[in-house]
Amino acid sequence: MIIDCHGHYTTVPAAHTSWRDAQRAAYDAGTAAPAYPAIGDDELRESVQGQLGLMADRGVDLTVFSPRASAMGHHIGDEAVSTEWSRVNNDLVHRVTQLYPDKFIGVCQLPQSPGVPVEHSVAELRRCVEELGFVGCNLNPDPSGGHWTAPPLTDKSWYPFYEAMVELDVPAMVHVSASDNPAFHATGAHYLNADTTAFMQFLQSDLFTDFPSLRFVIPHGGGAVPYHWGRYRGLADMLGRPEPDEGVLPNVFFDTCVYHQPGINLLFDVINVDNVLFGSEMVGAVRGIDSRTGHHFDDTRRYVDALGLSEVDKAKVYEGNVRRVYPRLDQALKARGA
Repeated sequence: MIIDCHGHYTTVPAAHTSWRDAQRAAYDAGTAAPAYPAIGDDELRESVQGQLGLMADRGVDLTVFSPRASAMGHHIGDEAVSTEWSRVNNDLVHRVTQLYPDKFIGVCQLPQSPGVPVEHSVAELRRCVEELGFVGCNLNPDPSGGHWTAPPLTDKSWYPFYEAMVELDVPAMVHVSASDNPAFHATGAHYLNADTTAFMQFLQSDLFTDFPSLRFVIPHGGGAVPYHWGRYRGLADMLGRPEPDEGVLPNVFFDTCVYHQPGINLLFDVINVDNVLFGSEMVGAVRGIDSRTGHHFDDTRRYVDALGLSEVDKAKVYEGNVRRVYPRLDQALKARGA
């Protein structure tokens, strides 16, 4: 089985996006948002046909599916706005997973908001895991949208949320949303900045001593981390921290959302195969066709297949690692006999 650990619902029906625009306008005007529109199952089916077609073309069996990351918009409105927006997004993803249970399994958006304790997001995490059958969450280390007003992920203010993650046995993908800072392009800078920043925060801390079973996925191939692995090993030494392989990687995993062959080669040269999960972020940040290869940039399976991994290691990357990192996914698949 080939499981894509990183998929977003980027092709939502137009009525959903229009409601978000109306919600934002209502907040700015100080009025109540309109009622959420009725969206039929046929609209949902139509909205994911392109994604299902790409999955079939690329031989992907199952996608770990979450709301569109750039649209989470935690910096927009207030806590009430973020809570309502998160719920309707998660409910929409849940409906897709119910229509196509063999193709999609849910991961939730959280109702984070700048200056609001992250423990306020625990209720939505519990609802999505316990009631909707979701297997993880996307955790934004910077709800301010590129201004970095939140404390590091290793600060104890995050601990109540981590306690819930451990109790529910779910991982978090570290994933920012849109950038409100013109200095940082969202997908070209802000995403990768956040990936790299999160890793360094983990390196500096005793978070995984306090939470030995806590698990994070750092997407987009780990940002700059694999490319600068020597820097992080050297910094660990200078700071009196354990080697990253010992102090961070037991709890932190990278995906394969790297859109060229040399980058994938580097990722696997540097990072242990047990810490790499297959992912494409499809349909997502980079949708075009590479003029040098004639293939889609985000067809990451081609890059992984070209590595010449052993069958054992291929099985880890495509299925085994993600089932280990997302135990509730493994349980759901076993319940289906997979």
